[in-house]
Parts: sequence; C-alpha cells; structure tokens
Amino acid sequence: MSQDFFYGTGRRKSSVSRTRLYTGSGQIIINGRSIDDYFPRATLQLIIRQPLKLTKTLDKFDIKIRVAGGGLTGQAQAVRHGISRALLDYDPELRPALKKAGFLTRDPRKKERKKYGLRGARARFQYSKR
Repeated sequence: MSQDFFYGTGRRKSSVSRTRLYTGSGQIIINGRSIDDYFPRATLQLIIRQPLKLTKTLDKFDIKIRVAGGGLTGQAQAVRHGISRALLDYDPELRPALKKAGFLTRDPRKKERKKYGLRGARARFQYSKR
C-alpha cells in the first residue's frame, strides 16, 4: 500500500473508528483481519460498504481500519461514519450525496445511565400497595 492516504474518524455509541483510505483494489482490513472475518454477518458488511457503493468507489480504495469499543453493530456504524468522512477528505464534491444519505451525521444516541433508587435508567422496582 502507498503512503498517501485519506483519513476519517467515525463514532457511534462508545465505538471509535480510525479509517485510512489508500488507492488500491477494494480490500477492507479491520483490526488486522479481513471484513469477512471481523464482521461475519452480511448486514454489517452491507452497512460498511454503503458509502462506497453510493459514491461508486467500491473497487477504488484499500481501506485499513482500527476500531475499538462498543459492540459489533456500533462498531460497524462507526466504521461507516469513518469511511464517509475519509471519502469527503478524498473528494469534497461527494458531500451532497453522503449528506443526503445521512452518513456524515454522527448518531448522538447513547445508553442512558442508571439512576439511583431505580432498577435501570427509567425502570422502577415493582410497587406493592400491601
């Protein structure tokens, strides 16, 4: 792989993805493993490839990704966010298409903290009148 790359950081819940796009043949490496090994579910692989299919750059780049934190779905969505930002670094003309698809917007939803006196964030203990 060449030394010049395009960089993007993606986040979702507690997952953080650092993405590098190199010119190449379409190989995707996540934490040193292929995309098929790291994300065995086809739906997660589809989520990751969405910005590449939208911009028709699926076989144009080799992608190296470091992702940490959260679960598999959160990581996949963080990777999608990172790839979208890296594509924007590659070509600012892609911004309208990526923005319309919603790939540039960071999903702000996170798990709500548990409150004291309650069983969960909002769930209460069962009330007994007698």
